[in-house]
Amino acid sequence: MVGILLITHNGLGDSLIDCVGHVMGNVPPHLKALSVLASDDPARKEEAARTLIAQLDEGQGVLLLSDVFGATPCNIARRLCEPGRVEGVAGVNLPMLLRVACSCNKTLEEQVQRALDGGRECIVSIDTEGSNVATRCADN
Repeated sequence: MVGILLITHNGLGDSLIDCVGHVMGNVPPHLKALSVLASDDPARKEEAARTLIAQLDEGQGVLLLSDVFGATPCNIARRLCEPGRVEGVAGVNLPMLLRVACSCNKTLEEQVQRALDGGRECIVSIDTEGSNVATRCADN
């Protein structure tokens, strides 16, 4: 099973995980968050992330999800990426997270693609009529 680590500003990752628990009925054990506050030392947060990656990696790798590309949490994630073992995607949102949290049997490469697809496909105008948006966003 691919581990999933959210590296985000403040408590955003924890809030997203709470939402996953609400939607799914429980929080998958392969899902954790690391909050980065403005006052935090990035080097210490990077070490904390390495510890969480080691806990989450059961041999299939770890997917890092960060909020804003180029910001401190994403920069920490970028330093942790190791192609084929630890991969990262920036721009995390709830549809993206749900897509990967529900897919514990996928490979790391497939999880990266599911994160990208889930994030993109579920950003739509609310007044969209006659489309399969809801079905696409809920697709596992």
